[in-house]
Amino acid sequence: MNVDDVVAAKIAAAARRAEEGKRRRAAFAAARKRGLVLRHAAKLRHLNSVRETDGINDLGSQENPTTEENQ
Repeated sequence: MNVDDVVAAKIAAAARRAEEGKRRRAAFAAARKRGLVLRHAAKLRHLNSVRETDGINDLGSQENPTTEENQ
Protein backbone atom coordinates (compact mmCIF):
# COMPACT_ATOMS: atom_id res chain seq x y z
CA MET A 1 0.00 0.00 0.00
CA ASN A 2 1.51 3.27 -1.08
CA VAL A 3 0.65 6.83 -0.13
CA ASP A 4 -1.76 7.29 -3.03
CA ASP A 5 -3.83 4.29 -1.87
CA VAL A 6 -3.98 5.64 1.68
CA VAL A 7 -5.07 9.07 0.44
CA ALA A 8 -7.69 7.53 -1.86
CA ALA A 9 -9.05 5.43 1.02
CA LYS A 10 -9.29 8.50 3.27
CA ILE A 11 -11.05 10.47 0.54
CA ALA A 12 -13.52 7.64 -0.02
CA ALA A 13 -14.21 7.37 3.72
CA ALA A 14 -14.79 11.12 3.94
CA ALA A 15 -17.20 10.97 0.98
CA ARG A 16 -19.12 8.11 2.66
CA ARG A 17 -19.37 10.08 5.90
CA ALA A 18 -20.58 13.16 4.02
CA GLU A 19 -23.23 11.13 2.19
CA GLU A 20 -24.40 9.49 5.43
CA GLY A 21 -24.66 12.94 7.02
CA LYS A 22 -26.77 14.20 4.11
CA ARG A 23 -29.12 11.22 4.40
CA ARG A 24 -29.37 11.65 8.16
CA ARG A 25 -30.15 15.37 7.86
CA ALA A 26 -32.77 14.64 5.18
CA ALA A 27 -34.43 12.07 7.44
CA PHE A 28 -34.46 14.53 10.35
CA ALA A 29 -35.88 17.28 8.12
CA ALA A 30 -38.66 14.98 6.91
CA ALA A 31 -39.51 13.95 10.47
CA ARG A 32 -39.48 17.60 11.57
CA LYS A 33 -41.78 18.55 8.71
CA ARG A 34 -44.21 15.72 9.54
CA GLY A 35 -44.19 16.82 13.16
CA LEU A 36 -44.87 20.43 12.25
CA VAL A 37 -47.74 19.42 9.97
CA LEU A 38 -49.26 17.29 12.73
CA ARG A 39 -48.80 20.07 15.28
CA HIS A 40 -50.40 22.64 12.99
CA ALA A 41 -53.37 20.32 12.31
CA ALA A 42 -53.83 19.76 16.06
CA LYS A 43 -53.72 23.52 16.65
CA LEU A 44 -56.38 24.10 14.01
CA ARG A 45 -58.58 21.35 15.50
CA HIS A 46 -58.19 22.93 18.92
CA LEU A 47 -59.00 26.41 17.66
CA ASN A 48 -62.04 25.08 15.82
CA SER A 49 -63.33 23.28 18.92
CA VAL A 50 -62.80 26.40 21.04
CA ARG A 51 -64.65 28.51 18.47
CA GLU A 52 -67.57 26.05 18.43
CA THR A 53 -67.84 25.86 22.22
CA ASP A 54 -67.57 29.64 22.64
CA GLY A 55 -70.43 30.26 20.21
CA ILE A 56 -68.42 32.43 17.84
CA ASN A 57 -69.45 32.22 14.19
CA ASP A 58 -67.15 32.54 11.17
CA LEU A 59 -67.52 36.32 11.09
CA GLY A 60 -66.01 36.66 14.54
CA SER A 61 -69.17 37.84 16.30
CA GLN A 62 -71.05 35.96 18.96
CA GLU A 63 -74.17 34.10 17.88
CA ASN A 64 -76.08 34.67 21.13
CA PRO A 65 -74.90 37.94 22.61
CA THR A 66 -76.16 38.72 26.08
CA THR A 67 -76.78 42.44 26.10
CA GLU A 68 -79.57 44.42 27.66
CA GLU A 69 -81.18 45.02 24.26
CA ASN A 70 -81.64 41.30 23.58
CA GLN A 71 -83.03 40.28 26.96
